Amino acid sequence: MRANCSGSSACLANRSEEELPVGLEAYGNLELVFTVVSAVMLGLLMFSLGCSVEIRKLWLHIRRPWGIAVGLLCQFGLMPLLAYLLVKSFSLKPVHAVALLIMGCCPGGTVSNIFTFWVDGDMDLSISITTCSTVAALGMMPLCLYLYTLSWNLEQRLTIPYQNMGITLMCLAIPVAFGICVNYKWPKQSKIILKAGAIVGGVLLLVVAVAGAVLAKGSWSSDGVLLTISFIFPLLGHVTGFLLALLAHQSWQRCRTISLETGAQNIQMCITMLQLSFTAEQLVQVLSFPLAYGLFQLLDGFLIVAAYKMYKRSLKNKHSSRSPGCADTCHEKRSTCPAETGAFLEVNEEAALTPGPAPMDLHALEPAGHTTRAK
Repeated sequence: MRANCSGSSACLANRSEEELPVGLEAYGNLELVFTVVSAVMLGLLMFSLGCSVEIRKLWLHIRRPWGIAVGLLCQFGLMPLLAYLLVKSFSLKPVHAVALLIMGCCPGGTVSNIFTFWVDGDMDLSISITTCSTVAALGMMPLCLYLYTLSWNLEQRLTIPYQNMGITLMCLAIPVAFGICVNYKWPKQSKIILKAGAIVGGVLLLVVAVAGAVLAKGSWSSDGVLLTISFIFPLLGHVTGFLLALLAHQSWQRCRTISLETGAQNIQMCITMLQLSFTAEQLVQVLSFPLAYGLFQLLDGFLIVAAYKMYKRSLKNKHSSRSPGCADTCHEKRSTCPAETGAFLEVNEEAALTPGPAPMDLHALEPAGHTTRAK
């Protein structure tokens, strides 16, 4: 496969004197809106979601990073491989093939964090994977792009947006750190911030989706193959990520988390890399793909959340129908009531992180008088 691309002059920053095609007339406004709204959304979301992170559980994930390792394997192992297989399956043009591979090599996006919260996932693991994948992308993106394009004989040099990665990492780390501090010092207030942040995050996700669809209407490609791939790709990421986490013997809560982390990509980083690597004419051909991918990953996320909520409600109705008297006696004997979502959904993550026999309660073995007598 050979891409008919120019050399270093492909960077749009060096082509200010070149007249942009009609398809990119709205791109300046699109980029400004996405930059401002994404920055605000990222700060609010990560601060509010940081309020759900507990230092003890986060430290357990760092000490035993098996879940983080599975997430990184999905991010930089499965996604680039899926992108390469899609390129071969659909026999894409060189420019489209490179754009698809860039999307597959991008780190995880923050969209997965808000969806993980809505499906009762492991927020500590979700934020850890998003942060670690952004850091790992500094080396893994060039490596994956080099390995998969080794036989393509690319004439242009793909530009890795290291500055954009650094800004993303700062926008992740600083708000999360403040959220963790708030949760540690004011746990009651952090719950209110978390609920408000989830609502605001959902509204901002819809705003970004609508703004992207409206402002980029002039750059949508009529190529149905790209639109089909942008719909299939995130779904494949979610499914294969869930299956790999399941094969790695992760809990159901972690499987949901890793699944969402796998399919959700950093769209802004992909657009930035396309802008730096392609000419203006080529950018018109490929700009529709990351935008469509972003819209479809939001749609997939909402569908996953809706399916989870329906399943959770069905389990709740099933348990309540089996034990109708539980509601009257739960305040007296909570331990006898079934869990709201069942063992299938809720797993003790602390026990999963620290396997081993549970400590024996010696006081429970003593008689009522707390004394022992020898016979």
